[in-house]
Amino acid sequence: MTSTHDHAPLGFGLMRLPQAGEAIDVAQTARMVDAFLAAGFTYFDTAYVYNGSEDAARQALVERHPRDSYTLATKLNARVAKDAADARSELDQSLARTGAGYFDYYLLHALQDSNAARYDAWGLWDFLREQKAAGRIRHYGFSFHGTPALLDRLLAAHPDVDFVQLQINYADWDNPEVAAGENYDVARRHGKQVVIMEPVKGGALADPPPAVKAVFDAVRPGASYASWALRFAASLDGVLAVLSGMSDTAQMADNLATFTHFAPLDGEERAAIAKAQQLLARSAAIPCTGCGYCVEGCPQRIFIPKIFAAANRQLAQNEPDQAREAYARATEGRGKAGDCIGCGQCEAACPQHLPVTQWLHKCAGIFG
Repeated sequence: MTSTHDHAPLGFGLMRLPQAGEAIDVAQTARMVDAFLAAGFTYFDTAYVYNGSEDAARQALVERHPRDSYTLATKLNARVAKDAADARSELDQSLARTGAGYFDYYLLHALQDSNAARYDAWGLWDFLREQKAAGRIRHYGFSFHGTPALLDRLLAAHPDVDFVQLQINYADWDNPEVAAGENYDVARRHGKQVVIMEPVKGGALADPPPAVKAVFDAVRPGASYASWALRFAASLDGVLAVLSGMSDTAQMADNLATFTHFAPLDGEERAAIAKAQQLLARSAAIPCTGCGYCVEGCPQRIFIPKIFAAANRQLAQNEPDQAREAYARATEGRGKAGDCIGCGQCEAACPQHLPVTQWLHKCAGIFG
């Protein structure tokens, strides 16, 4: 499972693909797939619950490129399943949607302290072992949003896991809620390779607060802020892939430039990252990654991540006019922040463990 590159390779996260109206822009996705493969990268990551993503992977990747020219990962999510049989059927559906024949990497999706028991109770670890033995999946692992203690327990209980997928970025490295640094240390202590998700924290680190930009500009003028975040993640040991959820060809070009001529962070750059971490720890921004897991079950149809992104234009960037415009777009034909009834389904779904309803209340105050 080593990479052909002498450093952590870039992985193409198929979660935030370019949109054409309400649907995924398959033509642009196909151009991005071609550029990614042409640059020598091979790791693609999707999931059963990423709306339209597995279909897009079939059209943009599987039907257009030889099966041995790429590796494809997808995930089984127990939260959306009715029972054990329903959960197991997700693999068949994912194989049908992608047409991939088999998955190189298959993951139990978004394990955390609130749901890990369900994966045990439904025998899903054994299911993955069986599917690996049958050749339908080549490597099995899990993606994780829980405490270091839980991660340690899971890896001790399932020592045959091939890899673990963790949220790692410089902003969350010492964040007690995400515990990125501690979880990374646990995985490496168990000898596991790590796939890194959210290296740019849902795009937030591609456009950090002005004080952070100034720190980076002083050290590497002209370097993109996303490249700083990606190089932080890729400079760690034992990394199988650094997933970047790329939404257009410009982001693809920037990420390919970062990884094609990859250089680990040097001492001066590490000092700049440390300064950025201190500044972000004091930032007023809502630490949402925009994954959207909170949106589907919201009875008020509130587009929570877009409202939070709008609020951050004011809280982190001090751009009240742009914030109001973004809020107007986020609430067009949908619920407003003040429509929240506090049912809490969003908080149960949030992998960042955010007090979503409290933040919505704050947003209602900002936008009236």
